[in-house]
Amino acid sequence: MCDTPVDTGNAALDQRAQEWLEWDQNDKTREEIVELISNGDVAALQKLLLNRLLFGTAGLRGRMGAGYAQMNDLVVIQTSQGLGSYLTAVNPEAKSMGIVIGHDSRHNSHRFARLAAAAFLNAGVPVYLYGKIVPTPFVPFGVNQLGAAAGIMVTASHNPKEDNGYKVYWENGAQIIPPNDKGIQRNIEDNLEPWENAWDIERAMADPRLSDPLVDISNKYFTMLAASMLDKQMNQASPLNFTVTAMHGVSHDYMVEAFRCCNFKPLIPVKEQMVPDPEFPTVKFPNPEEGKSALDLSFKTADGNNSTVILANDPDADRLAVAEKQPSGQWKVFTGNEEGALLGWWAWYRCRQLSPDLQPSECYMVASTVSSKILRSLAQVEGFNFIETLTGFKWMGNVSYDLLQKGKTVLFAFEEAIGFMNGSEVLDKDGVSAAMRLAEMATFLSKQNMTLTSKLKEIYKIYGYHTSNNSYYICHDQKVINKMFERMRNFDEPNTYPKNVGNGRFTITDVRDLTTGYDSSQPNKTAVLPVSKSSQMITFSFSNGCVLTLRTSGTEPKIKYYSEMCAKPEQEDWVALEAELGELVDTVVQELLQPEVNGLIPRAD
Repeated sequence: MCDTPVDTGNAALDQRAQEWLEWDQNDKTREEIVELISNGDVAALQKLLLNRLLFGTAGLRGRMGAGYAQMNDLVVIQTSQGLGSYLTAVNPEAKSMGIVIGHDSRHNSHRFARLAAAAFLNAGVPVYLYGKIVPTPFVPFGVNQLGAAAGIMVTASHNPKEDNGYKVYWENGAQIIPPNDKGIQRNIEDNLEPWENAWDIERAMADPRLSDPLVDISNKYFTMLAASMLDKQMNQASPLNFTVTAMHGVSHDYMVEAFRCCNFKPLIPVKEQMVPDPEFPTVKFPNPEEGKSALDLSFKTADGNNSTVILANDPDADRLAVAEKQPSGQWKVFTGNEEGALLGWWAWYRCRQLSPDLQPSECYMVASTVSSKILRSLAQVEGFNFIETLTGFKWMGNVSYDLLQKGKTVLFAFEEAIGFMNGSEVLDKDGVSAAMRLAEMATFLSKQNMTLTSKLKEIYKIYGYHTSNNSYYICHDQKVINKMFERMRNFDEPNTYPKNVGNGRFTITDVRDLTTGYDSSQPNKTAVLPVSKSSQMITFSFSNGCVLTLRTSGTEPKIKYYSEMCAKPEQEDWVALEAELGELVDTVVQELLQPEVNGLIPRAD
């Protein structure tokens, strides 16, 4: 029982605080709440205890600390109890199928994973708990290989070091999508009080229903990866030296093994970032997507080792950034869309080599709506199918699963945020397999006296140049974000969107609003893609061919913008196209986002 008097003058807050002090057995987070009570900090207590970190289609992700609004032991226990209750209700076979649990190298990830395991054992669900840190794709891969009912990865991916998260996969090996997220949230709220033995990690670790699948799944994963190579003898003879960074995360040992089993010569590690370190001491943001600022040590290592290609994983190894040294000695960091173009072309080339009798009409590639339409352009020329989904691999993974169930072949899927799914063995983005495909492609191209950069130019000449202009602003005030998007929906008068920007310089031809379900391009004005009222997302199509999307992030306090213009293959003035897109984006940002008016924080390059 709690021996700290709670009297804030707010009955609901007093009750939540009393609950926390009775339920939380973590000395550190319990003391944080005790200190706030002692100091009479009602505002902080209200923020932490009257709000709850809601379970969404990305699971949970947030800052670590005390209270229901942050990531901590008690919230992980409550979430796992709710998920366990929901899982066994909708799928009674879960008590024999089990659940796969993995974790990254962040602060508290090891403990969170074991508290989750204890909750599922309490719910009667056997647990496959990886005994050490693993890449995120090992969880969905493990779900499929083991025939498990679900999977959990404790990770905050590329977020700041203060954050952690809880990512959920369903029995199909893809991330959860509605309505499961809402069902899980309801069950969390019905199972808030810790069950008996909820805190007893030692008891859980001794439970015979708990096992470590790491050796088995690792062997199967790397066997699959090796078998996927086009020509292992070609890999062995590669003239290229690959510099690889784990960004202080989980991937180093796994990438070493990937290089070995795929028959490449040993990688060149960025030694300062090779060992897992939850403090991420050498980078401001542990996110290779941030480009040159995150890859400084990679450039230095590569320059000192006669290396011309850099492969950079994010901390949980589900994403991949790539850079290539140019003849000038400078480094080109490929955007996610450029990587998608290269890997999409390579996926199609490999398909023709490995399965020449496979009909293009049976083959599919997938990309999210905010990503480049380069795969669509490839599909139109080559005859395979292209499908566009909502943002996130949760959608691409589930669409891919549905296609596989119909006997179709899914070759590739990608999102511009450097996430790539090569093949269908892992129905999620996978930075390890993506690295091997990039290394294989770069080796193949070197035999043709080509580079990744020159191949990308050739792809654009054949299928049309696709230029993107993507970035983001930071905003921590949800009210400001809501006001900004409501202004766009009621621009000149109620229920009207902007008709142009730049005093008529750029005409808007169509608007698709996936928050409300409106789409002016459809005969019934109703969007075809699924609607999500919990997030903001508006897409503007312009008369010059530009498509520009403004959306909020589900995991970070960001307002993101994505834009692309596509040239016809015969159109050669790429510089003018880029300049026009840049002018359009600047105009949209100033007139619709109004960063100065709304106090938005620009991306720090």
